[in-house]
Amino acid sequence: MRLVNHERNAVDLRTTPVHLGLGSRANPVEGFTWDPEVLQAYSAAVAADGAEGRMVMIFDGDGLGDHWESHPAGDELVVCLSGSVTVTREVDGVPDRVLLGPGEATINPAGVWHVVDMEGPTSILAITAALGTDHRPRTDTRPTERVGTPGPEEAP
Repeated sequence: MRLVNHERNAVDLRTTPVHLGLGSRANPVEGFTWDPEVLQAYSAAVAADGAEGRMVMIFDGDGLGDHWESHPAGDELVVCLSGSVTVTREVDGVPDRVLLGPGEATINPAGVWHVVDMEGPTSILAITAALGTDHRPRTDTRPTERVGTPGPEEAP
């Protein structure tokens, strides 16, 4: 894993994230994987950017997210590029859901636990604080309610 300076070729954000750092720097992260050793090397390489550093990446998928995550160092922007995605945030122990279609975005505030569920083939763009992300396993198999569907207490 290494940060590339002054990349002139196209960068596939699905395989090569771009790190946005201090001084308005944008550096592709060559050789990036979700392997713990690579993540540790990435964290060390961008540590000087502190809480201001951001990772930009595209994720393609279909189905339920397998873990919850939280970004204590900063907000995360999630943009739906295609398909449909539900972002569920845990706010004071209560699920808060937002449904996104193409071109729509939501912000996960710093420190708020969230999970992303893709409804059919979907692509999202995430701009995430690069400093420290926490994960926890997902124990539910399906959201208990859908966005836009009233619960029993709200039904007419």
